[in-house]
Amino acid sequence: MVPRVTVVIPTYNRWPMIGEAIESVLGQTYPSFELIVVDDGSTDETVARLNKHRSRLRLISQGRRTGVSAARNAGARGARGDLLAFLDSDDLWQRKKLALQADFMELHPEIAICQTEEVWIRNGVRVNPRAIHRKPDGDIFLPSLDLCLVSPSTVMMRRDLFMTLGGFDEALPVCEDYDLWLRIAIDHQVALIAETLVIKRGGHADQLSHSVWGMDRFRVIALQKLLRLDISRARRDAAVDALRRKVRILAHGARKRGKEPEAMAYEAMLTEFDKESRNVGDSDSRARPSQRFSSANAGTLA
Repeated sequence: MVPRVTVVIPTYNRWPMIGEAIESVLGQTYPSFELIVVDDGSTDETVARLNKHRSRLRLISQGRRTGVSAARNAGARGARGDLLAFLDSDDLWQRKKLALQADFMELHPEIAICQTEEVWIRNGVRVNPRAIHRKPDGDIFLPSLDLCLVSPSTVMMRRDLFMTLGGFDEALPVCEDYDLWLRIAIDHQVALIAETLVIKRGGHADQLSHSVWGMDRFRVIALQKLLRLDISRARRDAAVDALRRKVRILAHGARKRGKEPEAMAYEAMLTEFDKESRNVGDSDSRARPSQRFSSANAGTLA
């Protein structure tokens, strides 16, 4: 029988943490799912351990890549389910996570993506998110311009939407989720199931966000990509405003480090998009879903 949901877990040197994530999937009350684990070139005991559980999951092994985008995309390409659910290898699901989301998607065929609430654990201690991290429901585009308000581990989405948009941008080592959710939010509501169904664990040294400095550099790339799409005037203006705020921060930081040419390059890029924004008409056009950019043609400065 073809499963309704495909669960994709990317991992790199995360044993035994990845084992706990897998157990939280295999313990789901919802029966119609397959589990794909994509190993991104692990050098610890991850592959040997996972090979012992081949009857319960599919393992895809690939050479080491920067970031998690390539691993997530590889899992999605191998999916048989018409719904995708992603789980980061350091996070855990509550037992009814898949059941509640699959039922929601069945009841709401007009919705292409939903997420759930989550609890945050840092170094084994529960922490409360700040008000700015509160998850919106429905049209999330505007509040998502400043920071990412969707966690991959909470998402369930229709596979055809993911594939049409080209999945996660493999040129982005971080902020690939910020980039994808914004591209989705141009045209799609992101529904929120207001139940805490994910345990998001952080604070460990190998988190990607700890290994890359200047996260706003990559959010700027995502905003550049966004502004190359055909979006409504109101959304374009809001995106330019967000770009302006981030560029000012980056230019200020570059000057503090004595890198005046870098600061000027950021400001020149902003001037370009300011000019383009003034020349855009008032049409309510939408992004072409099949159009996808890499950081190379976004003119990145990262």
